[in-house]
Amino acid sequence: MSVIVIDIGSSSIRVMLLDDFVRPIPAAAVQIPQTFTKEPDGAATLDPLVLKERVETAMDQLLNSFSREPIRAVCMATLVGNVVGVDAHNHPLTPIYTYADTQNAEDVDYLSARVDAHAVHQRTGCRLHTAYLPARLHWLKRTQPEVYERVHKWLDLGTYLYSCWFGDSPCSYSVAAWSGLLNRAQLTWDAVWLDDLALTEAALPSLVDHNQAQHGLKDVYRDRWFSLCDVPFFPAVGDGAAANVGSNCVDSSHIALTLGTTGALRTVFRGDVPRLPDGLWGYRISAPLHLVGGATTEGGIIESWLQQTFKFNYRDLHMLLEHAEPDAHGLTVLPLFQGERSPGWNANATATLHGMRMTTTAEDIAQALYESVALRLASIANSLHKLITEDAVVVGGGGAIVHNRAWAQIIADALNRPLHIISDGEVTARGVAVLALNALGVSELSSHPPSIREVLYPRPVVVEKLKAARMRQTDLYERLYR
Repeated sequence: MSVIVIDIGSSSIRVMLLDDFVRPIPAAAVQIPQTFTKEPDGAATLDPLVLKERVETAMDQLLNSFSREPIRAVCMATLVGNVVGVDAHNHPLTPIYTYADTQNAEDVDYLSARVDAHAVHQRTGCRLHTAYLPARLHWLKRTQPEVYERVHKWLDLGTYLYSCWFGDSPCSYSVAAWSGLLNRAQLTWDAVWLDDLALTEAALPSLVDHNQAQHGLKDVYRDRWFSLCDVPFFPAVGDGAAANVGSNCVDSSHIALTLGTTGALRTVFRGDVPRLPDGLWGYRISAPLHLVGGATTEGGIIESWLQQTFKFNYRDLHMLLEHAEPDAHGLTVLPLFQGERSPGWNANATATLHGMRMTTTAEDIAQALYESVALRLASIANSLHKLITEDAVVVGGGGAIVHNRAWAQIIADALNRPLHIISDGEVTARGVAVLALNALGVSELSSHPPSIREVLYPRPVVVEKLKAARMRQTDLYERLYR
């Protein structure tokens, strides 16, 4: 038996088959690239009709190639912090605005001056920021009032797809938690924000847990995907939540580190709704499972910048890190090329390079940038300290971690914790499959730990050097943005 996983990320759409041991079935995967449409004014959007066509095409190709494979369930993980407005017939009236869209920066400032930002943070788990829906919807209402009034419902992209396939569909607590509109104690749409934005609950999808499956495809899809007629479709979950589960980081003794284009550190625990440190967000995997952590706008994107600016290739960059003396360049860097999320949440922050001399080289700048990302992750880990066990294990995945051992070692030094590098390449897909199998009663959340390629231990001398570098980085940030 197999599970179909739909994984919708910022750079690709993937549809694949995983078996009951959450192992990818050979050749049973379809991948279609996608990119955000970006504009100078800060727009970063997706076309909902193009997205729908690509996902359905990928489903068609997979099912046509593996028509005899028995399917237990269909499940989905998506990028989160997105929204599309649809009419009463589920036809899109807006593009899909993604978390990376910053056209609403002015509205963040306006709302921050009007509301108790700390109360908002504790109530919803989200800071006021361009990535979340309060400022996004306020911007749409202010700048496109006619469109705003015509919208029947505001949906995330996963719920939009399911509404196309089934009719009116709910949103999972997991995805809703990334919107900034979920009351995390009550697990309802936040009444204060609804009132402030002049929204009713009817303008948003109903809420369910991830294990509440949908059945009953519309006739056109019953004909198109006949083998899935009686198969449960589980609601989409956030890609970060799925990555934690796929990394087997499902309690407070584990920290999941994801480093791809951007970065994140997250831990999970059960119990009462926690009070959040200022720099962290509080999301959900499910009703009983809190997901607390921080995400950065910086990550592998700095490698792309270094390639474009200094014409480095990846091999040169990796060799440079392997042989460089830690923090010997005398530079202090804030790698905020795309603004800031955790821990300061300053969307207007910019990248800063301080301490250059005539002797500074391109190699010095490259090394300092890599180290600066590790230091930013260490700041998030420091905020997590009270929520994790003393001996919490850090489990790392994502292309930037897996393919750049020297950078991974620097991160282990900055965190001052052993870093367990996952050898499995499909952490998010594994996680959403584990959640589906758990919902079906087939296995427990911790039944399928990933294989670990190696463990990198912090080097005491480097740990001390990077502690001093982090103090300089924090001081520079405070001087510029506090």
